[in-house]
Amino acid sequence: MNILHEFEYFKPKSKKEALELVKSQGSKAKVLAGGTDLIIMMKEKMIKPDAIIDISDLEELKGIKCEAGKGAEIFACTKIADIEASKELQEKYPALTYAASQLGSNQVRVMATLGGNCCHSSPAAETPAPLSALGAKVVISGLEGDREMAVEDFIHGNRKNDLKEGEILYKFIFPEPAKHSACRYGHIGLRNAMEIDCANMAANIELEDDKETIKNVKLVMGSVSIKPLVSQAVPNLLKGQKLTDELVVKAGEAAQSEAKPISDVRASAEYRKEVIGALARRLVKEAYEAAREA
Repeated sequence: MNILHEFEYFKPKSKKEALELVKSQGSKAKVLAGGTDLIIMMKEKMIKPDAIIDISDLEELKGIKCEAGKGAEIFACTKIADIEASKELQEKYPALTYAASQLGSNQVRVMATLGGNCCHSSPAAETPAPLSALGAKVVISGLEGDREMAVEDFIHGNRKNDLKEGEILYKFIFPEPAKHSACRYGHIGLRNAMEIDCANMAANIELEDDKETIKNVKLVMGSVSIKPLVSQAVPNLLKGQKLTDELVVKAGEAAQSEAKPISDVRASAEYRKEVIGALARRLVKEAYEAAREA
């Protein structure tokens, strides 16, 4: 039977108290935000923490701030369902809200948090690719203060990230979308719902004032490396160019050349390579056309 082991349970009433607990309990404790990954791992006896620090109800760690011309902030314990439903985020960062809508089931999304999705650091997670493509940074808090870093630098690999002992993920900060830019997200799974992605991708394209020449590109791949894989080859190929059908094909090939997939129960490495090419071709074209309308 999947019965949880005995552990101490702490429910801090403030961010400061949470940080004090995280510091004092050290590596023997786990932080609970939504619990959709943590509780399963505990039930399956994959981990047996001596203590749980429940930060799920801390108002300081919840909410979305979105201002015209000033980007946005999403706090770590904000539910995925709230991100999916946010009209302000849908207008500014549709790639993120779409990715949020594709995470698990509705029952999962009303419990799971953005911070938890990144801290679990699954290579197949839905949100890291669009977060990275949008230029989001994480803010990490400790008793000594805060520090910032890019999402792709925060995630090191499966269940590995840059959190040090005594720290928690506080919030995500987003730059204002660039003029004449658009970001698009896509994924492939073996079925339409409740499936871990075989591969996913986000592409963010910014155009020059002529709305034809590509000024900047950020393309990020998921589930084909141990962490979000930021393409170098696709921007090198597309920057300074006007998109053509030939360049779309080459962009797919460039993304495939960088992907480092493995074979597992969900897909073979070869299939994932093919999927990455298809996603790159589709998303580069979609982001480019949307940027021309922005």
